[in-house]
Amino acid sequence: MDSYWDGPKPEAQARTIEEMRDVLADPGCTSDQPLYFMYRDLARSDDDRRWLHEHHVRYDITVIPSLTLCGEYVKTKGHYHTVNPAGVLYPEIYEVLAGTGHYLLQTEDAGDVVMIVGSVGDKILIPPGYGHVTINPAGVDLVMANLVSTEFSSNYAPYAERRGAAYYEMEGGALVKNPRYPDAPPVRYCDPVEVPELGIEKEVGLYDLIGRPRAVAFLNHPEQFMEIFADVTGGCLLMR
Repeated sequence: MDSYWDGPKPEAQARTIEEMRDVLADPGCTSDQPLYFMYRDLARSDDDRRWLHEHHVRYDITVIPSLTLCGEYVKTKGHYHTVNPAGVLYPEIYEVLAGTGHYLLQTEDAGDVVMIVGSVGDKILIPPGYGHVTINPAGVDLVMANLVSTEFSSNYAPYAERRGAAYYEMEGGALVKNPRYPDAPPVRYCDPVEVPELGIEKEVGLYDLIGRPRAVAFLNHPEQFMEIFADVTGGCLLMR
């Protein structure tokens, strides 16, 4: 974490295996260490924090160590977002700071399941209506930042009720279908997207969007920016 953040650092929120057991491929698996660490509501200065709060946006960093859990790659618990006042589910955006991340997205009925592979500098846009799980498939720590609205709450229940996402990623990269999603389609794959008109580019860090209201407005008002989600949910997705 210290290599990727030079500002004030709050105490990490650690996700334990007991909190994750209901979404694992093997719920009986054990681990004597935290599975990942979340540093929420970060800001390098009081001015940056004030700007983030005024625009109802939060900057976080998550560190996912390289682990396997009874043959399954370590992952986040998975959640959906709630609905904004306009009736559209809130989006989110991630940036890979170190390592490689597999971002497994799915609609709530799992009628569409999408994998986006991100490497350092890539931005992964979570469009309205998609839940998501982040998987660390590499032999090194995955460190990622995110920007998200402060106006929504994460809904973990759909993942917990069905024991995880529609697919589990096992050691070696095999995707194994979760039997609680018998009708889930094959996984579609997509490259990370860039949205230059909003400043969302590989060479621009998410933290650099602070101070640029239009660059983050889509996080609270996705209904005004639906065109930027077209490449995520539409034609750029290719069957592999």
